[in-house]
Amino acid sequence: MDRRDLLKMIMATTGVAMVGGDAFGYEMKGQVPLSKTIFSSDDVILFNEVAEVILPRTSTPGAKDANVGLMALILANDCYTSKERDVLVQGLQSLNEQSQKDYGSPYLLLNTQQQTEFVTQLDVDAKTYNNKQDIYYLSVTPYDRNSNDDKPLPHYFTLIKQLTLFSFFTSKEGATKVLRYEATPGKYNGELEYKKGDRAWAT
Repeated sequence: MDRRDLLKMIMATTGVAMVGGDAFGYEMKGQVPLSKTIFSSDDVILFNEVAEVILPRTSTPGAKDANVGLMALILANDCYTSKERDVLVQGLQSLNEQSQKDYGSPYLLLNTQQQTEFVTQLDVDAKTYNNKQDIYYLSVTPYDRNSNDDKPLPHYFTLIKQLTLFSFFTSKEGATKVLRYEATPGKYNGELEYKKGDRAWAT
């Protein structure tokens, strides 16, 4: 899947342009260990469990198979502004607090049905919040925000969902086992057979 198409899909799914998208596209970063970020291994576990509801394993890998939490949180640490990171950090804490309030248990102790119900409601709440704050995407250009910007930020679940989709579809599992993948450069084929229902290509 072309990066531009992926960002369009994320915007269409969440209703908000990709937060940190400018940094994802234009800043080259070396490999960063989790220990060098503001996040912990517990944050990765929680993120993965939430992400698995968004992209569950079926006949193809799910979010946990790709360990999207690790990539997502490193991306957030490196590519979000400090205010955006604060929304995500506080959001992960709020998620557990809301789960405790709604079900009497932290999110990780909920059963599969409860987790699905909870995340589905979070998605509804996020879209409602973003609409009330007039947070929309207006174009296909990367999301652009600096640290001094005082415009309202998206709901924390919007950040989780965007990071999940971006991390999964750029992972090895997402690109090779969910999308169709062919390494490039490769030979030119001007008459590639297409069958209705074929998966999109990863590029």
